[in-house]
Amino acid sequence: MSAISQKQVQKLLQKLSPQQIQMIKLLELPTIQLEQRIKQEIEENPVLEEEAVSQEAKEEEEQKEEVTMDDFLNDDTPSYRYHANNFSRDDKPYNVYITRGRSLSESLEEQIGFRSLSPRQEGLAKYLIGSIEEDGYLRRELSSIADDIAFSLGVETTGEELEEILKEIQQLEPAGVGARTLQECLLLQLGSRPLNTPARKLAKKILSNYFTEFSKKHYEKLRSRRGVGEDEFRDAIEEIISLSPKPGNLHNEGGNDALPYIIPDFILDNSGEELELRLNAGTVPEVRVSRRYMEMMQEMAGSGGVAKREEDKETIQFVKSKIDSAKWFISAIKQRQDTLMRTMTEIFNYQRGYFEDGDLGKLRPMILKDIADRTGLDVSTISRVVNSKYIQTHFGIIPLKQLFSEAMHTDSGAEVSSYEIKNILSECIRDEDKRKPLTDEVLMDILNEKGYQIARRTVAKYREMLGIPVARLRKEI
Repeated sequence: MSAISQKQVQKLLQKLSPQQIQMIKLLELPTIQLEQRIKQEIEENPVLEEEAVSQEAKEEEEQKEEVTMDDFLNDDTPSYRYHANNFSRDDKPYNVYITRGRSLSESLEEQIGFRSLSPRQEGLAKYLIGSIEEDGYLRRELSSIADDIAFSLGVETTGEELEEILKEIQQLEPAGVGARTLQECLLLQLGSRPLNTPARKLAKKILSNYFTEFSKKHYEKLRSRRGVGEDEFRDAIEEIISLSPKPGNLHNEGGNDALPYIIPDFILDNSGEELELRLNAGTVPEVRVSRRYMEMMQEMAGSGGVAKREEDKETIQFVKSKIDSAKWFISAIKQRQDTLMRTMTEIFNYQRGYFEDGDLGKLRPMILKDIADRTGLDVSTISRVVNSKYIQTHFGIIPLKQLFSEAMHTDSGAEVSSYEIKNILSECIRDEDKRKPLTDEVLMDILNEKGYQIARRTVAKYREMLGIPVARLRKEI
């Protein structure tokens, strides 16, 4: 019989504090979301306020005898001097983002208002529209949506009733919106056009009865089954190809009305003589600790830092906790800005040749560890800085992720970026004979002949990363 015993084991565990977790989250935020996060913090913490004082007023204020929290918190730095942005800004306009207008759902809701629907039907239609994704598809089961409507709106409905309402939505623009499958999407678009040509009639038969064969590009089998000539069949296929597989994109192509925000986090100025890198702080508000709350503390506590009245102790403690939280938040934002600028400076130095003119051929192989080693930061920190961040250059707005690529080697031993391989693949596929598209094995042979030792599976991986389908699906008749 084994004896039961107890013993102490000491373990060293790394646990992040709430402040560290919040700092990590701030680091991940792109500029537009940081702006929203700061405004949210201002709403939640009354001690925090947006800096709106002019530079002249600041200088004048600094010359006066200041009432600070030093008396209470023994802080060497006046709290209101902490600012969210510690980088200099000039008077240049910051017209560097694309504004957002009506979304797809907003456009659909406006259109549904012109349909002859009862108030109940219109309410259900708006709920359905809210379930349509940005690309225009409705991917949820109508029965599940019916359950959600009963739970959230208290309205009993059925999948059959929603099916009828969905048909109304599918009559709206852009054509194909509200489809559940690609086949339904293409048929809806084709149905919005008059079937007044043999090509459109044949296209409808192909989509309705032979969609699987069409999607696999079994064109010869299809043409044989329908018993049509090559020219007539080609016209029908071209009619189908002219349709959009993602109708929601048609809404975005209508202009800047529905384009998403793209606010660069960094700006690279080109004066003609030199390149200057700076953080884009044009839309991020500067924040400070409210002077009004510090004066209130001064009044309640006096010069000795002790509450004059017993009932003021709780108030002083509350305000002090809010001030501490505000000062930490301001400090965290500054640390975020410093980390971003430190990381981007090393990326810029590493890829200076590319940043001079935007030539992808000058893009050096670079992985996260390269920048981590240069900055002394952790790889995970670099990953958070790079994720969802953009830089505005004189040749366009570039996602930072695009600057990172694997290293490949040529026969001569030279190290080249994987972007160079992808560019060659793109050019080869662009110039190929679409009747006999190049297979991955042929593409591998072409690259090997050019001196790039690369395996077929790597060719397939890069082709997929470029969003290019396999040779069979690229074939045209």
